[in-house]
Amino acid sequence: MIEFEFKLYIAGKTRRSNSAISNIRQICDVDLHGNFRLTIIDVLENPEAAEQRKILATPTLIKESPPPARYLIGDLSNREKVLTGLEIELTY
Repeated sequence: MIEFEFKLYIAGKTRRSNSAISNIRQICDVDLHGNFRLTIIDVLENPEAAEQRKILATPTLIKESPPPARYLIGDLSNREKVLTGLEIELTY
């Protein structure tokens, strides 16, 4: 069962984009135990998607589910800030 759903908007195959992808995958694999779905949208290939969501900067991560939606901008390198910003509380 997928509990978390994310969309990551990037702009091309840049170092910053690759870093954001790697960072969010690591956070999800370790802290969410694989209980997530991550969709990566390249705004250079799909500008309409970015326009629909009003994405002005990349990389931008959106937590779609569970509500409420949360937006984070940046390379997602600070694990604790990412989890706090997405309002994800971990229970061990």
